[in-house]
Amino acid sequence: MTNQMPFKYLLNPGHSACAGCGEILAMRHVLQAAGENTIVVNATGCSEVTTTRFPTSSFKVPWIHANFENASAVASGILAALRCDSGQAPERKNNVNVIAWGGDGETFDIGFGLISGSWERGENILYVCFDNEGYMNTGVQSSGSTPLGANTTTTPPGEKSYGNDLKKKDMIGIALAHNCVYVATATVANVFDIENKVKKALTLVGPKYLQILVTCVPGWYTESKDTIKVARLAQQTGICPVIEYVNGQLTASQKCPNPRPPVEEYLKLQGRYKHLFRSKDGADEIALIQKLADENVKKFGL
Repeated sequence: MTNQMPFKYLLNPGHSACAGCGEILAMRHVLQAAGENTIVVNATGCSEVTTTRFPTSSFKVPWIHANFENASAVASGILAALRCDSGQAPERKNNVNVIAWGGDGETFDIGFGLISGSWERGENILYVCFDNEGYMNTGVQSSGSTPLGANTTTTPPGEKSYGNDLKKKDMIGIALAHNCVYVATATVANVFDIENKVKKALTLVGPKYLQILVTCVPGWYTESKDTIKVARLAQQTGICPVIEYVNGQLTASQKCPNPRPPVEEYLKLQGRYKHLFRSKDGADEIALIQKLADENVKKFGL
């Protein structure tokens, strides 16, 4: 029998995330792929409050908490400090990885200006968005990532409304418009894809963006046991295209199965969409969501 080194987690158990939390699973695999020589800048949100309750921490790498909007700016400061210490770009000295991450509220809304600034400066930072499509840490309010038709506390369905009436903001397109060297999406249903994309991104010098769809049990009103199933259906229906761009060119896209499941199979597992199944008008809204999925399939060749 050969001796094997025990697997070493860089995000320890003992955090206070919800059972079935997709975000904490994605965080663990991002860190495993990045390795120990990594500095993490964490915006305020579930990823921070569940892992660093004073005086404890789940992180086994250098980690700093930034205000809601400041993660990219703090990461830029860390890069500057590393340059001062080494006399050269930190990516060429000791292979230090600087990763900033946050939820979609930080990424799509509150922190977007500072993210844009770091991208425009060409900072060698991997920014990871854990996209649970709302402000889940503060009570399930809508964000720029909240999808069409979803019920949140600020987009409730009623006699004149069928949930959120806006389409999800195209952060992938925005990142590409900033000439990021690496832009990709993933879902928590495929942690190996997450790890491979993190590793690939970190081989490139320049601004990088990875957006990971993470199921939120209390915010999406899903069962804990369905976390992976729901995320997988997001990809299979075309709701969440899993794609990769390198230097502005589409280099990979995960194909949908044939036949492709209808969006109803994805929506019906989530309580945030249950109002859409109760009326004819709801059926019209589902048809619009199906159209968005169809457009994704056509656009990305899924």
